[in-house]
Amino acid sequence: MSLNPNGYKLSERTGKLTAFDLMPTTVSAGPETREFLLKVIDVLLDFVKATNDRNEKVLDFHHPEDMKRLLDLDVPDRALPLQQLIEDCATTLKYQVKTGHPHFFNQLSCGLDLVSMAGEWLTATANTNMFTYEIAPVFILMENVVLTKMREIIGWSGGDSILAPGGSISNLYAFLAARHKMFPNYKEHGSVGLPGTLVMFTSDQCHYSIKSCAAVCGLGTDHCIVVPSDEHGKMITSELERLILERKAKGDIPFFVNATAGTTVLGAFDDINTIADICQKYNCWMHIDAAWGGGLMMSRKHRHPRFTGVERADSVTWNPHKLMGALLQCSTIHFKEDGLLISCNQMSAEYLFMTDKQYDISYDTGDKVIQCGRHNDIFKLWLQWRAKGTEGFEQQQDRLMDLVQYQLKRIREQSDRFHLILEPECVNVSFWYVPKRLRGVPHDSKKEVELGKICPIIKGRMMQKGTLMVGYQPDDRRPNFFRSIISSAAVTEADVDFMLDEIHRLGDDL
Repeated sequence: MSLNPNGYKLSERTGKLTAFDLMPTTVSAGPETREFLLKVIDVLLDFVKATNDRNEKVLDFHHPEDMKRLLDLDVPDRALPLQQLIEDCATTLKYQVKTGHPHFFNQLSCGLDLVSMAGEWLTATANTNMFTYEIAPVFILMENVVLTKMREIIGWSGGDSILAPGGSISNLYAFLAARHKMFPNYKEHGSVGLPGTLVMFTSDQCHYSIKSCAAVCGLGTDHCIVVPSDEHGKMITSELERLILERKAKGDIPFFVNATAGTTVLGAFDDINTIADICQKYNCWMHIDAAWGGGLMMSRKHRHPRFTGVERADSVTWNPHKLMGALLQCSTIHFKEDGLLISCNQMSAEYLFMTDKQYDISYDTGDKVIQCGRHNDIFKLWLQWRAKGTEGFEQQQDRLMDLVQYQLKRIREQSDRFHLILEPECVNVSFWYVPKRLRGVPHDSKKEVELGKICPIIKGRMMQKGTLMVGYQPDDRRPNFFRSIISSAAVTEADVDFMLDEIHRLGDDL
């Protein structure tokens, strides 16, 4: 063994290079470093090619215990050769689900936008934190420009925004700001300074993170009041007002109402204008969780009536990593009022946020958030926006919605095989597959129970075969049903046909 200039042990005995033979440990290892990274890029490009090849499987499924036997997951005491690391990369991607595959309809976040991916590669290479302009000057300015543009699309001329690690945390920021706006002393004194019990309201179809806000922030889930929804998944606004009045009569303080713009399962949009009227009447903060449906704000064709009145909200969550196709993760939270984020979350850590810096410290974002370290999620979105333009994003939203209409048409043409549950407002299509033995049987609750039993069996078969992924779940009104998601720019009409045909092939004998 020999030592490099930094004192690390290098292996000359085996002649195999390790990470210690690369930059920065070995400063002169420019050629070796380039060769290693190019080999890794070859692995990544092979995966990109496979992801876009419809003859490739979506996944190579193995149960957890079987997968453990296939993989070498050991973290060794001694450095492994670089060639082994390259093989590790290839093996990892071999067994990873291809979420960008045109036959992946399983999750809200689908697709593999190559420009956004390139942006993520650059982001990893820059490897900086987003808490100060001092160490991320270009990215901080990009963030300002993109988030300002998004607020303009919402319909605001001012305000403030931040990128957060997922829609759940974005919703949490909205909750914190709402409480701070109504009770600014809570930050220092906590709940002892409150004049009563705070209560919040959200529909029974909302994302679970809304209820999580109540748990995490000390409100308690009992004080997150669930408002019933109608058969389409929309909040019943008359029930919202009734429940607000009911809690006020008990002496509670209604302060926060969440409207969902694109529910997770049914893709429903709550009536924003009516909810805004109620919030205004009872002095409640109005938050819109548009994590899922937010991309449709960019479409003149589909923005209304879904987002009519969105500018009346106090805060909006919007995830570009969903309908807009940015790579995970890319979640934004927007506020109509400027200054709330900093007022609510500022802790003035002097070792980071000095007031006597040589530049305009309003560009330091770290004291506006509850995090310290914050990942750079802006560059991939900025680069993608440059590549598509606002018009390109609009065309993408319209294309996705057109594909949904095509799927509905094909389902109606095969009404003996498929039962459409409701007309979708977003790209969620909810349906049952009807196998041969149940065709012609009158549709009632007993039949729905049978159709619900079939969903997990078909899903298990598609996972084993690896050719398709479509999700299923029950809801409050129905047993299991399929919910397909078309949010990938790779999907075509032929892929929609494949999805329906494959479900039929997998389930006809059930």
